[in-house]
Amino acid sequence: MNTLNPTIELEQQLGSQIYTALQGPVVEEVIRMTKIGSGDAYWRSNMEGHCLKVQQDLLPDFYSLCYEVKSKLGFDESVDFYITGDSTVNAFSLAAEDEGEPHIVNVNSGLFDLMSQDELCFVIGHELGHLINKDTALSRLIHFVFPPDSNVPVSLQYKIRLHEQLAELVADRYGYMATGNLDVCVTAFFKMASGLDLAKMNVSIDALIEDNTRRLEYFLKDRGTSRSSHPVNPIRVQALNLFANANSEKELQTGMDELIEILLKVGDSELDEHLARFIASAGLIVASLDGAVNEDEVDQIIDSLACLKIFPRIFLDEIAASNVGDVFNLAVGNILNINPGMREGLLQYMVNIVMSDKKITEEEVAFLYDFGDDIGFSQMEVASAIAESIQKSYVPSLESIC
Repeated sequence: MNTLNPTIELEQQLGSQIYTALQGPVVEEVIRMTKIGSGDAYWRSNMEGHCLKVQQDLLPDFYSLCYEVKSKLGFDESVDFYITGDSTVNAFSLAAEDEGEPHIVNVNSGLFDLMSQDELCFVIGHELGHLINKDTALSRLIHFVFPPDSNVPVSLQYKIRLHEQLAELVADRYGYMATGNLDVCVTAFFKMASGLDLAKMNVSIDALIEDNTRRLEYFLKDRGTSRSSHPVNPIRVQALNLFANANSEKELQTGMDELIEILLKVGDSELDEHLARFIASAGLIVASLDGAVNEDEVDQIIDSLACLKIFPRIFLDEIAASNVGDVFNLAVGNILNINPGMREGLLQYMVNIVMSDKKITEEEVAFLYDFGDDIGFSQMEVASAIAESIQKSYVPSLESIC
């Protein structure tokens, strides 16, 4: 087995950013002091009362398997293992809220009908991997700050999703480290995906790998997206294949970069990329007409980009470093070639940028007239769009009236 680092740098960076954005140290201390939102007692009571606790005298074989995996991964924190009577092919882990309390790992009974002992090792290793990586603790903080049905800011929403997906790939690596057998990991993935006993269905590991390669091509060719909290299986299998067979960290990173590009996708069409380039370039052009791009204008541009890019600020900086005018003209042409009906939205976006710094200059208005003329609007129509925005959203800056 290789000795490559199981962590993924981007996952750690995102976790740190999200933790900082949510004021982690302060909020966690508030939670500890008030016990608001504490789920530890709920989950522990539920598991103790309704599930089967894995104990040496009760389930000696599975107990030994769990603790062998725990020892193999070098995880010395206390963990309580449970089995829930549930036919769903699933497992989960919960980080303890208080220091010294045992973590929880639960395995649904449905897994025992499908999985071999080695495959169960992969599952246990995966769940312990979440605890070792501490992403379950971050998940608890996120769910406290944003309870169900909360409106999570779009830019943070996408980063949370990407972090969850990368955390799954890290946990998969720990699952592989628990087994040391890539074939076992692959069959475990497909059993969880299909709910089928592959031996009974006469499915070979070679056929599974070949099928995975075929389906991965769909995503690599920029046609598919991965939008759930777990990456799609073709990505997970290939990511583990890279981890198991790479000869160096550099080789592993090169292969992972290609897979992560799939996870970075937000939009799923050619139009989305043109729109992102228009939003960035148009925003920079309009914002600079009064001589300086200020923070409110940048925030407006980034907020608009957040629906199309997971890292909108980085994308904006890349556009700013290019020939912004050429990017703008090409983006407008491409958008209107694909969907001429979007011209009203393009004009409205530029009007919004003008309004964002609470100043309206003659240069900005003149530019809006010129742009409107270029895409087929009369001066009256452009003036009407500006007037409507003034009445709806314009508020003079405090600086201008003090």
